[in-house]
Amino acid sequence: MSESEISRLKTQILGLEEKLRTLRASRRVLMSLLTALEKDRRARIARLEMENARLQQSNHRYARAMMESNARICRLEENLRRINPAGEEAARGQHIG
Repeated sequence: MSESEISRLKTQILGLEEKLRTLRASRRVLMSLLTALEKDRRARIARLEMENARLQQSNHRYARAMMESNARICRLEENLRRINPAGEEAARGQHIG
């Protein structure tokens, strides 16, 4: 092997070693970005799960309030029918005619 060929191969090795260092640095940067993205994703999922639970509780309270209001309205209507059954029929007649 000639001196020029050995020199060329050494230069090529140095170039490849530099590329390897660059690739390793790029890999570290990419892994760091992936880690940050995963952390953000998990935090977002946790926030969304908490909001979902809060909304479900709110919906449950609203549904219960609506059912209680509806039951109260039904009881009041029933009380009115018991108190004034003839008045209800007269009131219906007024709305029709």
